[in-house]
Amino acid sequence: MSVSDVARFGTSIWLDDLSRAKITGTDAQSLPSRISNSGVVGVTTNPSIFASAIAGASEYASDIAAMKNLSVDECVKRLTTDDVRDACDLFKDIYSSTKGIDGRVSIEVDPRLAHDTAGTIAAGKELWEIVDRPNVMIKVPATLEGLPAITELIAAGISVNVTLIFSVKRYGAVIDAFLSGIEKATNPSHVHSVASFFVSRIDSSVDALLKANGSAEASALLGKAAIANAHLAYQLFEEKFASPRWLAQAERGAHKQRPLWASTGVKDPTYDDTRYVVELIAAETVNTMPQGTLDAVIDHGVVRGDTISENYAQAVEVFNALSQLGISLNSITTELEIDGVKKFAQAWQELLTTLETAQKL
Repeated sequence: MSVSDVARFGTSIWLDDLSRAKITGTDAQSLPSRISNSGVVGVTTNPSIFASAIAGASEYASDIAAMKNLSVDECVKRLTTDDVRDACDLFKDIYSSTKGIDGRVSIEVDPRLAHDTAGTIAAGKELWEIVDRPNVMIKVPATLEGLPAITELIAAGISVNVTLIFSVKRYGAVIDAFLSGIEKATNPSHVHSVASFFVSRIDSSVDALLKANGSAEASALLGKAAIANAHLAYQLFEEKFASPRWLAQAERGAHKQRPLWASTGVKDPTYDDTRYVVELIAAETVNTMPQGTLDAVIDHGVVRGDTISENYAQAVEVFNALSQLGISLNSITTELEIDGVKKFAQAWQELLTTLETAQKL
């Protein structure tokens, strides 16, 4: 399969991985090679990715040594924004040729601010200024406190990647927050946004309940919840961005907030390792995937065209069947949001601790 098949049906391939070694490397898994040979047109990062990238990596040693007199928070900020800025420069031609649609690199605000609206706004504006590249996207979690921050940053002309979206209901609130920001933006044509809808974690949680149930009806639903959830999210995307409210902003030159499928690495080894890519292809979407998933798609992914738009009724049937078994997606997605925020904060703290130790050497 050629990765161009994925893009041909409207799904942009972004890589969910970044490190200094990948930015400067020359091997097949380096970012320059991925851009040239693997169809990668964007990159996303998160606190866990940075923690893995920086911990024990020799290429950061000299910079860390030069920042011994800085606070560990300032040191982390400089290391991560330097990497993101350099990655933005690698994508500048794609950013230009796609008129800002792709060629994007995302960096997340301090995850400890997930429930602090004012802190998130201030951190988002600071990161935007520090990276100082038009193709950077500031990642803001889709917590209730994050929603007004999304509006404020969009209104200020800052491109935003909204992250940690698990439910269709919260996704609707994210779109509304985006629209409120676009309505306030002086130059909406300069602003781009994606909404990162998490996929695989839904199946991990729902499948555990289905296996515990043990019935034939439950077994028949294994592995179906996450894709159905994403399909219904895309249906909402189509509805919201066909509304009079949106069309008024489109006339001002605004760009749609595209759905981005995140957490697309398959966690259950019994499932096809390309399923969260090939089953989530449709126009105006993004799929950000880890290295292994990208390689699997290139090696044996079977692209069948748009696999979303004709499956809304089937997705509703899956949700109805889960409900009949007493499985509530609302409670599951609430727990996943809490857990996602917690894990990113833990990863960030681990990174701070690692650098604090390195600064003392």
